[in-house]
Amino acid sequence: MDATLSRQQIDALDWDKQDGLLPAVVQDAANLRVLMLGYMDRAALDATLASGHVTFFSRSKLRLWTKGESSGHFLDLVSIETDCDRDTLLVRAVPHGPTCHLGRDSCFPSAPGDGLAFLAELDALVETRERERPAGSYTTGLFERGVRVIAQKVGEEGVETALAAVAQDEAALAGEAADLLFHLQVLLRARGLSLADAVAVLQQRHGKPHRGFAPAE
Repeated sequence: MDATLSRQQIDALDWDKQDGLLPAVVQDAANLRVLMLGYMDRAALDATLASGHVTFFSRSKLRLWTKGESSGHFLDLVSIETDCDRDTLLVRAVPHGPTCHLGRDSCFPSAPGDGLAFLAELDALVETRERERPAGSYTTGLFERGVRVIAQKVGEEGVETALAAVAQDEAALAGEAADLLFHLQVLLRARGLSLADAVAVLQQRHGKPHRGFAPAE
């Protein structure tokens, strides 16, 4: 876990405000997409911290309920923090399968699957391709040919992007830029990095904390 709550912080939460229950907003730790809203009492929070699986108090079943206990779609805890009023929890977790009981990734269908979220998903896919090397995959072929070939491809895509910027229309430029971004992600992964590491450098330069992606281990 990246961050958690101390016993002192837990005791300082405003448990009396809503009859011992605190709303807990759950985000995907990889892309910060909102996945669901649940409620935790002290026992649920303690169980979450102890087990590493996000656990709620079910107001319908009147008992503790670990997300995924029936489906296997657990939410692995990454961090928990509280808001300024100490009456709401923000939980970041790694989902194992759909979070919504309707089979969706999120209980909020229109929750942003924005550009940042998609880049994180693509980065995770590139990492999977590098690890599993499925036969017939274009990305697998790049990894198997090595860093030099991937770097050459990034250079080619960079030149094509620059040429499109001065000689082609906006659609062509966007297409070349997309190719460049993808191959850059592959190159970073081939060197044991991810797009998150580059983003972290940018945020450090601008004095902002790094959020949104999980850096390469």
